[in-house]
Parts: sequence; C-alpha cells; structure tokens
Amino acid sequence: MKIAISTEGKTVDSVLDNRFGRCDYFQIHNTENGEVKVIENEGKISSGGAGIAASQQLLDEGIDVIITGNLGPNAFKIINKANIKAYQCDEVSISSVLEKYKKGELTELKMPGRAHHGLAH
Repeated sequence: MKIAISTEGKTVDSVLDNRFGRCDYFQIHNTENGEVKVIENEGKISSGGAGIAASQQLLDEGIDVIITGNLGPNAFKIINKANIKAYQCDEVSISSVLEKYKKGELTELKMPGRAHHGLAH
C-alpha cells in the first residue's frame, strides 16, 4: 500500500502540512517494501487548481491513501472518485502521522474543506 502525506519537508521528522494543494512535498510511504519516495508538489506553484494538480500527481503515483489536513472540493471529488481513502491529521511529525494511521487514530475525510483560491494561504 502507498500512503501519501502532505508535508513541509523530506524526512520523517518533518511536519505534516495542513494544505494539500499548496504543500511543499508529498512523502510516499510504501508499507509493503518500506521505501519512501519524496516528490515536490506540482500544485504549489499553480495560480489556480492547486488541489487538482496535486491530486492528479498522486493518482499518477498509484496512491492508496492520502493523509493531510484538508482537501478542497475539487481535490476531494477527484480523490473520492478514484476510491482513494483520505484521512485528516494535525500538524505533527510524519513519524507520528504514520503511527496514528497504524493505530487507526485518524479521521477519514468524508466531506471537502472550504475552497482556496489562488496563492492565498
């Protein structure tokens, strides 16, 4: 299984970024072989549609699960249609995020968060 986490950095000590479409990186943790792949979020520099770009990038990576702070309406629609589970987590270290996921302590995102427009944070 591949778990993508929106993050501010490239290590397990980095912190989860609440912003899905505008996060700096996605860490992709493969639970089957232990590999970790870090990709730069292509959506973060978009003038609009950041969530759509980020969602498509993760679909291309074959993600099974996304852990983030919130998903905007467009990203939520794409992720939901692709049958990818999305979970909400607070801004804690990636190692803590993974531990919470393994323990079943994260809340599944059943509805989108509010839309963001442009480069505003």
